[in-house]
Amino acid sequence: MIDFNDEVVDRIASYANETEMRKTAADFLRASTQPKYCYNFSWQDRPVIQYPQDIVAMQELIWEVKPDLIIETGIAHGGSLIFSASILALLDMCDAIETGATIDPAKSERKVLGIDIDIREHNRKAIEAHPMYSRIEMIQGSSIDNEIITQVKEIATQHKRVLVCLDSNHTHEHVRAELEAYAPLTSVDSYCVVFDTLIEDMPANVYPDRSWGPGNNPKTAVWDYLKTHSEFEIDKAIADKLLITVAHDGFLKRVK
Repeated sequence: MIDFNDEVVDRIASYANETEMRKTAADFLRASTQPKYCYNFSWQDRPVIQYPQDIVAMQELIWEVKPDLIIETGIAHGGSLIFSASILALLDMCDAIETGATIDPAKSERKVLGIDIDIREHNRKAIEAHPMYSRIEMIQGSSIDNEIITQVKEIATQHKRVLVCLDSNHTHEHVRAELEAYAPLTSVDSYCVVFDTLIEDMPANVYPDRSWGPGNNPKTAVWDYLKTHSEFEIDKAIADKLLITVAHDGFLKRVK
């Protein structure tokens, strides 16, 4: 009998030849960006502002890596923080079931650390009122400010397995600086996930009120960073599986 996981790997590899499916997925991404399709989804009652496919992908990565710290730049409404915290809570529960341990569900060694230059007061209150807040810490300030970076690095030293998500300002310069600051905190065999690399593949007029666009975005920052950082590789199999994702070339696996 063929192993199911092997079937999945073979099926994903075959998508390289599925020209129509790949084109349809790319067309959907282009068509759904300006109508703000991804703004329609929430996680445990907080807007998550992600495509469902990327939410599933992050669940798979967190389960695979089993981090005790997830660092996220960009908070917005807090849905991604709540999502990450809830998956960490499931890891705690599964650990307890497997070992027979008794746990306090409100206490955990695992944590989500969110950084944002402007945490709106109503969003902060909603996040702090959520049951998953016990696993969340937030820092307000620019993610590329040296004082903020120092705080994050200090927190990271208290953890053994770190996963990083970059999703704040999407200009090349900002993301490039975030990569220099936070990608090195990623544990070996874990991931630094750079969101919104799709901007590079969008028409120039899609973001008329933003400072980013084709040629100046997270994907160009990733490409530049990887020129001098061989410890990371793009895990193309993830985006090849998802097809509909904002993070083509953004799933960076630390291999050494």
